[in-house]
Amino acid sequence: MTFITAPVLCKAGGREQNQDCGDFAQHESFGTTCWVICDGMGGHRGGEVASQLAVTEIIRSFRQKGSFTLKALQKHIYNANEAIIARQESDRMLTSMQTTMVMLLSDGKRVMWAHIGDARLYHFRGGRMLFHTKDHSVPQVMVNAGEIRVDQIRYHEDRNRVLRSLGKKEDLRPTIQGEPVELMAGDVFLLCTDGFWEYVTEIEMEVTLSKSQHPQDWLIRMEQILLKRATGKHDNYSAIALYYG
Repeated sequence: MTFITAPVLCKAGGREQNQDCGDFAQHESFGTTCWVICDGMGGHRGGEVASQLAVTEIIRSFRQKGSFTLKALQKHIYNANEAIIARQESDRMLTSMQTTMVMLLSDGKRVMWAHIGDARLYHFRGGRMLFHTKDHSVPQVMVNAGEIRVDQIRYHEDRNRVLRSLGKKEDLRPTIQGEPVELMAGDVFLLCTDGFWEYVTEIEMEVTLSKSQHPQDWLIRMEQILLKRATGKHDNYSAIALYYG
């Protein structure tokens, strides 16, 4: 069995600048694959630089150490954070740049993942959503405290208040699924930025998945929903979809 991955969807949306970035790579020696999506923060140019740096460094780190281990996964993340901090220190115009991140690592039989901020990973099995990552954001904290429902995150007034990100010298706390998850035929994964999942509900993800034979078809169907719903200067949006079977 193997993964079929659609080309990375990465659009500026209603903005002049696209601060999202995504990529994936295979490591022939280890037989592993790495997928990553980032959403930059920090104002003009800074967000774009941060997300591109993070993606580039994670893929570079993966190509150097492509083993399917928790240690390797952690190393990719910390290398990316160090690269952003080094750039902050060398360019005073970029001192506030940060980025959210979500990544998936697989050896072809198992997967591990990690995220920081509000970029999400969704795991579908049997056509139904099995799991999605919990945001590091103010609304997610409110959900955890029982103050709002999880479905109220999307349009909450504080939805953009992200509590964790790459680009901080202290308190780097990514959430890591370090215990490998065994893959099953038909497993599907979606990695996406908040500009994507904000406009496509989990039910709509499942419905469009049931109608799609290929991950690219699935992305196209979800993007159509997004574009009908998003208005004005809506956020950049990015996604990577992959089918296992």
